[in-house]
Amino acid sequence: QVQLVESGGGLVQPGGSLRLSCAASGSILAILAMGWYRQAPGKQRELVAHISSDGTTNYADSVKGRFTISRDNAKYTVLLQMNSLKPEDTADYYCNAERVFTDWGPPRDYWGQGTQVTVSS
Repeated sequence: QVQLVESGGGLVQPGGSLRLSCAASGSILAILAMGWYRQAPGKQRELVAHISSDGTTNYADSVKGRFTISRDNAKYTVLLQMNSLKPEDTADYYCNAERVFTDWGPPRDYWGQGTQVTVSS
């Protein structure tokens, strides 16, 4: 079974930085793309950043210029560097892997358990 393990969340003051990490493990042959989503209390889950296998990235307008996503294809790991954090960035952050290929079944998507990010004075 494929698992996504997230780490790096926590409490930070406004203007501070955090670095989230997500590592996929299991019988993985390939992953098409990986990304980060977030969900704040009372709000729907939204895309934060996304990176494809060729390195193409895209970001939510609210985080452009502040967040940077990167990927290590060999290790099936995705990182999210978050700078200049704002209170509105407070949310549960979820790692996503799109079209994960294994040696035991057809490709499918996987989600991590989520990691909490709180931005507060």
